[in-house]
Amino acid sequence: MAGGNRVQRAAQFLYEAHQARAAYQPLPDDFAPRDIDEAYDMQEAFHQLLIPGRGEIVGYKIALTTPVMQQMVGFGHPCSGAVFASRFHHSPVIVKASDYVHIGAECEIAVLLSADLPAESSPYDRKAVSGAVGALMPAFELVDDRGADYSDLFFLGVAADNAWNAGIVLGEQVTDWRGIDLVTASGVMTINGQPAGEGKGGDVLGHPLDALAWLANTLARRGQSLKKDMIVMTGSIVSTKFLNQGDEAHFQIDELGEVRLKVE
Repeated sequence: MAGGNRVQRAAQFLYEAHQARAAYQPLPDDFAPRDIDEAYDMQEAFHQLLIPGRGEIVGYKIALTTPVMQQMVGFGHPCSGAVFASRFHHSPVIVKASDYVHIGAECEIAVLLSADLPAESSPYDRKAVSGAVGALMPAFELVDDRGADYSDLFFLGVAADNAWNAGIVLGEQVTDWRGIDLVTASGVMTINGQPAGEGKGGDVLGHPLDALAWLANTLARRGQSLKKDMIVMTGSIVSTKFLNQGDEAHFQIDELGEVRLKVE
């Protein structure tokens, strides 16, 4: 791990900010990540501080797999973050606004792995990862940007901050998914019954399983592997929608079903 002192300082800064539920502040210049590899070093050190309180890592989220999300934050490359056991929910779920600084929901296709995708077998492509997919689910990713200013956002710092993952909400598993055209599958989000956005599965790097392959290869370059029973969030087909107390969000996607979330 290059620049270990910088890495640990960044991880501690992020951990203390989350513990204090502080408004988002960029990592200070003297230890802000200089490239995506250093951002991942910082993210992994941050994970180690989070695990005692949030539980073990049970999966991963992929951020910025769609043009709409890249445009939203001004960064033209995907990145990943971890999902922790205590932040894992099944639909329908009620979450407390007070547990977040500024909660948002993203609309995704989630993957349940039925087999490992070991680092030593990389590189992976869509066909190679498809054999490890046990089920697909409609899903919300919960994000907490802590009120960040998007007009001046240094996204490498967001990557270090676990890409803002604050949990996931999963719909019912669809095990018979191979006949579904995931490229054209259309998803629609509503908030309090009003249209809030729509997109297609193909918006996610061309195909959701291409996003899964991207993640497996990205982790493999760092000597890490995806494991059986992990959940992978493949990226939002709708731009992040921030929710207020009392809001009810619904996401439905062709042939995969629906997922529901209420904030109280």
